[in-house]
Amino acid sequence: MTDRRVAIVTGGASGLGRALCQELVRDGVFVVVADLNEAAAHETVAALIAAGGQAEAVRLDVTQQPECDRVVEEVAARHGHLDFMFNNAGFAIAGDTIEMTPEQWRSILAVNVEGCIWGTMAAYRVMAKQKFGHIINTASIAGVAPLPLSSSYAMTKHAVVGMSMSMRSEAEWYGVKISVACPGFIATHLFDNGVGIGKAPFRETTAVGARMAISPERAAKLMLRGVRRNQEVIIFPLHGKLIAWMSRYARWFGPILRRNIVKKFHLQQERPPAE
Repeated sequence: MTDRRVAIVTGGASGLGRALCQELVRDGVFVVVADLNEAAAHETVAALIAAGGQAEAVRLDVTQQPECDRVVEEVAARHGHLDFMFNNAGFAIAGDTIEMTPEQWRSILAVNVEGCIWGTMAAYRVMAKQKFGHIINTASIAGVAPLPLSSSYAMTKHAVVGMSMSMRSEAEWYGVKISVACPGFIATHLFDNGVGIGKAPFRETTAVGARMAISPERAAKLMLRGVRRNQEVIIFPLHGKLIAWMSRYARWFGPILRRNIVKKFHLQQERPPAE
């Protein structure tokens, strides 16, 4: 058993996940970069080691419960313990919900909800046995506030928030901490790789969020500050806190804003393409 702290970061090869890995190794944590894209995971690990960190790469499909169990158990056995589990893998779908296909519903549920469940439960069993550890689930500001034109994404993130907050008191009995991160908009490949519903381009549908987005590096620092404080719900940055506040305390304003967003979206869809 080693004295160094050990963390698993799912979706760790890019975006917020990669930035989290960079910040963790700077803090002396040994990081396991778990990602479906194994080549990208190895590239991230090479960069972390070159920067003086300690890390290893594993291929992980978070939708497969046996894979999650195997990776977590192997890491804990190899290092003697597991200190942090960051369930960060996820993706978004944007557009008019009426055009969502069953396949799209199944895929976002599998990654964003089931993936979080399997990662959480695998780590929870290990940490409960060792009587310490911290599970951090990445949700979104869409997990505490409505997000028109991304209803499937908001639904999955509400599920992550609900599970994390509900389990937190249970986990304390075993000496385990659980936090849920609800970031606002982050300038990651999500805006390029997100799925657009029907004919709606994802980036066009999420243009307002893209303009407010902060860097993954800034997001990782803010998120880990909340982890160090053992916050139950970690909301950041300022625009995320404002959205959460409006959703809770300015309920008259939210529907007006959301209707305007939907109206603008449909007007853009009706506009003929530029020559």
